[in-house]
Amino acid sequence: MTQDKILCDIGFIGLGVMGKNLVLNLADNGYNIAAFDLSAEKVQGVIEQDKKENTTGLPRVYGCSSYTELLAQLKAPHLIVLSVPAGSPVDQVCESLIGAGVQPDDIVIDTGNSLWVDTVAREQKYKNNFLLFSSAVSGGEVGARFGPSLMPSGSPYAWTRVKPIWEAISAKVDANTGKPIERTKPGQVITEGEPCATYIGPAGAGHYVKMVHNGIEYADMQIICEAYHILKSGLGLSSDEIADIFEKWNSGLLDSYLMEISVEVLRHKSVDTGTTLIDLILDKAGQKGTGLWTAMSSLEVGCPAPTIAQAVYARSISSFKELRVKASTILSGPGEVSLSNQEKQDYIVQLHDAIYCAKMCAYAQGFQLMKLAAKEHGWTLDFASIAKIWRAGCIIRATFLQSIVQAYARDENLDNLLLDSFFAEQLNARQSNWRKAICGATMFGIPNGALSSALSYYDSIRSEMLPANLLQGQRDFFGAHTFERLDKADGKKYHVEWSTAERKTVVVE
Repeated sequence: MTQDKILCDIGFIGLGVMGKNLVLNLADNGYNIAAFDLSAEKVQGVIEQDKKENTTGLPRVYGCSSYTELLAQLKAPHLIVLSVPAGSPVDQVCESLIGAGVQPDDIVIDTGNSLWVDTVAREQKYKNNFLLFSSAVSGGEVGARFGPSLMPSGSPYAWTRVKPIWEAISAKVDANTGKPIERTKPGQVITEGEPCATYIGPAGAGHYVKMVHNGIEYADMQIICEAYHILKSGLGLSSDEIADIFEKWNSGLLDSYLMEISVEVLRHKSVDTGTTLIDLILDKAGQKGTGLWTAMSSLEVGCPAPTIAQAVYARSISSFKELRVKASTILSGPGEVSLSNQEKQDYIVQLHDAIYCAKMCAYAQGFQLMKLAAKEHGWTLDFASIAKIWRAGCIIRATFLQSIVQAYARDENLDNLLLDSFFAEQLNARQSNWRKAICGATMFGIPNGALSSALSYYDSIRSEMLPANLLQGQRDFFGAHTFERLDKADGKKYHVEWSTAERKTVVVE
């Protein structure tokens, strides 16, 4: 399948939607690619697409029919990019490359959504065979083609080789405004601006950061979906009316990729029926696991991330469609709430502020999780840089991220995003509307787990005292788990002898 012999700069394995578009992105930026996939049809497909888009007249993508041919087609030491499903397929490709003769100084880059602990284990497993370097990719199909956000981690030496390539193909932002520099057509190359690619840290760190990105993405999507549900079922607005509201919001504080595409989805009419597509889509959400991984990691690390977890639960409960249909005929709601036109307009403003505040809390949860995980695993994460590379190319890209960059520029050791002066000011000014929006949604009988869990998180963070004192008393009563006292030295443990008549408090050594 190989064309005239030209040694290529990069080998690429896995030509699905993401792989194919990354190959074409690399080619646009001046790299020759040796491409391989188990499907010969996919190999031929990317070659044909390159011919259509390529204006140089010279081939940029060379098809290979085996791992051995791929290695033979590359300049040494080899640089090989994988875009295959997470899990066993990654190991299968790695073993095949070993069988084909990959060398210890060759670099193999895993760009899939691998679980970060798997990446750590693989680096150790294959360290004598080749350099495994991981690089999480965000941005979906369009991002891969025209500029993704890239989160690389692993060998610092490997990064020196990968850096110029990754910075070339990544999304770019204007250094002064933080706004994306749009690249929308084949052959277009963006050389100015700040690249949305930065070295994250040791093996696994990049995939961990991408995992948290996806957890925040889950929360952000659920917050928007709850707003849609409230506007549709609570206020009785049409999809087009909701799209108008979202479009207006997207021109201000809530400017984001997710809000932008929500407008497009709400306006889209089904080609086959001519009716609004959103009203035809079954209300059962899918998930690929990264949100769940984030929620699980938050529990393992001991970092509260209730809005991210609630977003995972919301997808889970949506899958119980038959149960929900049955329950809807048995369990009653609050009944219809009638609002005047002015009351509806006031509520829309309140809901806007609720989304904004909940979004801040979701990001705060994600960044605190990364901070605690970094401490546990010995990573040094640059949170300002992480926020910078999320400003373009990725799914959660938003104007809002520039404020996060500035927050960590003010204090790189910030304990929690909500403690930054800008975020504290925004929350203090808008929390009343946030509460009113949640009260309204509750009276409408519309679930709002993400919006309300974020408010509960905010109220917990700002509470000097929480009822954990009673909880500790309960634990000590039934399990002698001990407690500390406000009026005694820190670290001293006490226990009440609950089973005795005297119920003395004793010091536990």
